[in-house]
Amino acid sequence: MAPSGLKAVVGEKILNGVIKSVKKDGEWKVLIVDHMSMRILSSCCKMSDILAEGVTIVEDINKRREPISSLEAIYLISPVEKSVRALINDFKDAAFTYKAAHIFFTDTCPDGLFAEIGRSRVSKVVKTLKEINVAFLPYESQVFSLDDPNSLYSFYSSKPNEAKEKMIETLAEQIATLCDTLQEYPAIRYRKGPEENARLADEVYQRLTAHKADNPSMGEGPDKARSQLIIVDRGFDPISPILHELTFQAMAYDLLDIKQDIYTYQSSGIGNSNDREVLLDEDDELWVELRHMHIADVTKKVTELLRTFCQSKRMCTDNANLKDLSQMLKKMPQYQKELSMYSTHLHLAAACMNTFKASVDKLCEVEQDLAMGENEQGEPLKDAMKTIVRVLLDNDIKAFDKIRIILLFIFHKKKGVGEENLAKLIQHANILADSNIINNLQNLGCNIIAGGRNAGVTLPERKERTGSTYQLSRWVPIIKDVMETAIEDKLDRKQWPFISDPAPINTTQTAVSSARFGHWHKNKSPTEYRSGPRLIIFVIGGLSHSEMRSAYEVTRATDGKWEVLIGSSHILTPTSFLNDLKSLDQVPNPDC
Repeated sequence: MAPSGLKAVVGEKILNGVIKSVKKDGEWKVLIVDHMSMRILSSCCKMSDILAEGVTIVEDINKRREPISSLEAIYLISPVEKSVRALINDFKDAAFTYKAAHIFFTDTCPDGLFAEIGRSRVSKVVKTLKEINVAFLPYESQVFSLDDPNSLYSFYSSKPNEAKEKMIETLAEQIATLCDTLQEYPAIRYRKGPEENARLADEVYQRLTAHKADNPSMGEGPDKARSQLIIVDRGFDPISPILHELTFQAMAYDLLDIKQDIYTYQSSGIGNSNDREVLLDEDDELWVELRHMHIADVTKKVTELLRTFCQSKRMCTDNANLKDLSQMLKKMPQYQKELSMYSTHLHLAAACMNTFKASVDKLCEVEQDLAMGENEQGEPLKDAMKTIVRVLLDNDIKAFDKIRIILLFIFHKKKGVGEENLAKLIQHANILADSNIINNLQNLGCNIIAGGRNAGVTLPERKERTGSTYQLSRWVPIIKDVMETAIEDKLDRKQWPFISDPAPINTTQTAVSSARFGHWHKNKSPTEYRSGPRLIIFVIGGLSHSEMRSAYEVTRATDGKWEVLIGSSHILTPTSFLNDLKSLDQVPNPDC
């Protein structure tokens, strides 16, 4: 599947702006990357595309490399001390590692490091020196990450953090490179209250203004004046990252051991190996089709698609199940790729359902009732404490699952709970070792202890939503309300102030036809993809899968007149979020 959206824009920028820009017929080049640029590269470019443009090998700047003095090197690196020192070292001896250097920094190079390059012998062999302004990971077509999993600690640690100011500047520059890459110059807004929101918003504004001076065409085009960037903190909605979600992607990442988007499972007789590793990304069209569906619909859909596929290939199948699949593969190995894809998603769905039935099933109704403040009939909860005690006393339920229930109970109470009551809940649940997670949520501005330091802070009012939904999936992330209200231009300007006055908006304007969702990327270069406005949301401290899904749902609901992008320092699962919270009152390990 060809990359689309954000991935396509970044992929094109790297292939055209970096690799093709220094390509010469008949000449091979070496491509040198560091950790960050390798992550960016692998998220949006195929190795075959890079090799097709005259690159003979891709190497890590921080590893020992064999000198290839007959070839020129393209350095695609982030402007950090470690990478710049490694670049200088390549040319410090009489025999240079490469014939010449084409240097492309992912974003602005600090003056000090720039001066070091000027003083070194690199300056004698530099043929290109550019900043390409891509300091973020295009994680999905509408999701970005700044690849900083320590961000929650940096912002909300109980310990004084001298590096916080520097980190805000770095994040702001990364967000500015996202807008630059998308050719957007959005009006910037933030959620009023937490000072870090205003601080980051102001810093982004200054960086964007500087980018606009270098790139005056930023933000030009029909309807572009309506684009907005909204900065919000994780404490704005602490419920979405801790609920058990039952849509496919969110559920799989919560319940299964998926590391770096790789799902490993035991296959039954498919291919030669028993252990299969599958990358869950947008190259897998089936994953893109299924990831936001409710688990109850996923197995049905895969089975239906498999049956259609088998009929189109005149394969006989009554029962599209895993056993049948392994038989079919033996008979028809030419369809290995397609059948393996169906097999993967049937496995993934089955693994989700097995875990769900074993332990999660009994938690979901309690969680949804607490989050919504009412049962599925819409009646207010009578005795929430009685409901949760049953769960807390159950020894088969894991500690983190009990903590998720206690937190939802506290948010349900709205004004927090008394310290004595909290101590009793912790004792009932037998979770003393992890109980600091609950208190540490106060660092995010959440009201945990009645009369405590965040007394009077309440979670935002939520939109009334009607329409049928699954009983165990009634909760809608609060950010979805914000997205919809912002697009309607009805977001409260006191609660969501602008950094500077936006251009006047004509709400009757419509996007031009090339921005029709689902058609606009056919036969167009990625830079032509969007001529309508974009809404970009940045969440300080991590982003949940249900919030990612909301960006796609809202985009679809506007018929593609708007495109919503959402991103954060990193992507959260409920477990990683609780672990992040646990660390907030600890001294960081300098080796991490």
